Amino acid sequence: MSKERARRRAVREAERARAIRRNEERQARRARRRALLRTLTPRRVRVARQGGVLARRQRAQNVVAAVAFLLVQAVTWLVWGSWWTSFGVLVLSLLLIPVVMTLAFDRRT
Repeated sequence: MSKERARRRAVREAERARAIRRNEERQARRARRRALLRTLTPRRVRVARQGGVLARRQRAQNVVAAVAFLLVQAVTWLVWGSWWTSFGVLVLSLLLIPVVMTLAFDRRT
């Protein structure tokens, strides 16, 4: 009886050793794959937002400028409805945005 138990215990230990070896190999493959992916994928650059009063003010000014730009485009489209007029106002708006931002919000660089 003890020889039979010893044989079964040896079989169980051998199976456990094989399972542990398979698990270690799987983890090693996974680690190699992760390392390879880390080297192949470009790293994302995290741009931290400035949190001060000046940064909040500048963001608010940018939002106001964007809303004004969109409003001008919408009014142009609704009033005239011509592709040429809308395109002309778009080009003119894009050229005048830096000037208006400098004059309205006192942005000197």
